[in-house]
Formats: sequence, C-alpha cells, structure tokens
Amino acid sequence: MRLSRPFRISLGVITTAILIVVYVPLFVVLVNSFSTSTSLTWPPPGFTLEWWGKAFQSAGALDAVGTSVVVALVATAVSLVLGTLISLALQRFAFFGREAISLLVILPIALPGIITGIALNNFFRTIMGVPLSIWTVVIAHATFCIVTVFNNVIARLRRLGLNLEEASADLGAGVWTTFRLVTFPQLRSALLAGGLLAFALSFDEIIVTTFTAGSGVTTLPIFILNNMFRPNQAPIVSVIAVVLVLVSIIPIYIAQRLSGEEQRR
Repeated sequence: MRLSRPFRISLGVITTAILIVVYVPLFVVLVNSFSTSTSLTWPPPGFTLEWWGKAFQSAGALDAVGTSVVVALVATAVSLVLGTLISLALQRFAFFGREAISLLVILPIALPGIITGIALNNFFRTIMGVPLSIWTVVIAHATFCIVTVFNNVIARLRRLGLNLEEASADLGAGVWTTFRLVTFPQLRSALLAGGLLAFALSFDEIIVTTFTAGSGVTTLPIFILNNMFRPNQAPIVSVIAVVLVLVSIIPIYIAQRLSGEEQRR
C-alpha cells in the first residue's frame, strides 16, 4: 500500500518528534556526566572526567552494582527454568484452564509496578511473615522476568511443531533424551534472547524493588534515586545513569539481533 506524500511527511515529523522527546534527555544525562558543575547547570560551564573516576571509586555505587548483578542473574536463572517449563506445558499439552493459566503468566508484566510491589510487600510481610531481603527482591523480579522468557520460548515452540519430537519418540528416545537432543538445541537462541531481556529488565527495575527490598539492600536504581538530589552527588549519579543505560542497551540489542536472525531463517 502506497502512502500519500502529505501522510508520509506527517508520519516522519511525528516520528522525529517522538525520538527527540525520548533521546534528548538521555543525551543531556550523558553530557552532564562530563560537566564541571556539581549542580548540573545547563549549559555545562566546562567538561571534566573527574566524576567518572569518582564514580568507579565509590564504594556505595560498586556495592549497588554488585547487588543488582546478583539479583538480575538469579532472577534470570529462575525465569529461564520456570518460563521454559510453563511454555512446554502450555504448548505441548491440552488441559482444562490452559488459556486462563497463559493469561495469569503474562499478567504480571502488564500490571502497574506499584500494584505488584504493594501486593508482594503485603504477601511477604503480612501473609508469609518473611522479612524483606535480597531474596524477596529476586522472587519479585522473577515474577515479571518469567514473562520475557515465556514469550520467546512459546513463540519458538509454536513455529517448531511436533514433527521432530515425534520422530525422536518413534526412534525410541525418551522424554528427557528428546528434550536434550532435539528440543533444547532449537530453543537455545530463544532462551538466550529471553534471558538477556530478563536480565536487562531486572537490572534497572526500581518500583517493585522499592517495595520488596530490605533496609540493607540497595540496588543500582535505588542508589541513583537516593543520591541524585544530594549535594556534589548529581554528576556521579549521571555517570552511573549512563553506565546503566549502556548495560541495558547491550543485552536488548543482542536479543533483538538473535530474534531477527531466527525470523530470517
């Protein structure tokens, strides 16, 4: 379908405006990380690398990075296992309530983060009587990270069909052998893409984390929130924000490339 020239121009203007609104603030954060101003005045009075050096020497920032990495890795591992099992159950078996379960699996990613955070906070503290800690954060992150793995794996399973698995069973292979030698090799790229997206989603999550982290647990997003308005900390926060953006972009880019290559195949 060919679009009229005025429509193409209008679409281009709208798209450009949206991209400007999204990416100009990120560019400002990048520039502020090199600013000589401690209050981040604009335009910057000068440029320096001082804040980058201080950011990488900040014990609080480094501890926050370590906490975020641990939480993201464990939540991703849990999501890979549970997301794959749920995908196999819903795609390979027919049973009563399958569509309802599929909806319940996807629902956490659609709910507002503040609702999920409040619900999990009440569940851990009031119902279970469990003190908030790094492990409650891991469980909270896994609830929505599962969705990214589930979506990638079930989409791949739908494209694969059952022919190869049925052929493996006809040749005498058991369920585990068929999964290990036939199904899993075809799911590896989907699992990698889902895992990378889950890691990125967990690494920079703040709303649910705020409600489920204990008093001694500080992830990188929480560290940024706690320090961005403190005197002489704003430039360091800008440096950490730039690093956080880069850490989030890399896995998303790799996951996108993997998904694109699979679609071309």
